[in-house]
Amino acid sequence: MKPETEGLKQRAAGLKKQHRKLAEKLRAMSASKADELIHEAHENVFACTDCLQCANCCKTTGPLFTDKDIERIAKHLKMRPAAFIERYLRVDEDRDYVLQKVPCAFLGADNYCSIYDVRPKACREYPHTDRRNMQEIMSLTLKNAAVCPAVLDILKQVREKVGK
Repeated sequence: MKPETEGLKQRAAGLKKQHRKLAEKLRAMSASKADELIHEAHENVFACTDCLQCANCCKTTGPLFTDKDIERIAKHLKMRPAAFIERYLRVDEDRDYVLQKVPCAFLGADNYCSIYDVRPKACREYPHTDRRNMQEIMSLTLKNAAVCPAVLDILKQVREKVGK
């Protein structure tokens, strides 16, 4: 395991109370102000983050696949959508298509994605810290802090701005 992901779940768990307080403070402010704080931290963190050094998201979690994702990726792989589903996906308890197993079958040993140009929407948007209306997805952001070291850093920067 890489140093940036070593103990990540434990670090995130240890900050759970602080993160919940932060989420409360963010919910109490205007949506635009909350977005501004998180987006600024997102830009700062990702200016010096190389996801290829980590790829923990691809190694430990899987995205949801929309019908459009399935069609696009299957076409890219020169497969029928049904064959793609059978080979790579399963239906989860929420009736969403997800990977049969992790790490992702499309992740190479060098942490490059073999379907990067046609990857699922959820992968393109991960870790979702540059979305609008961040207040609405704070619970997801807090969960992602246990998967993505960058999210933990983003939350740290935001905590420092708004006060613990």
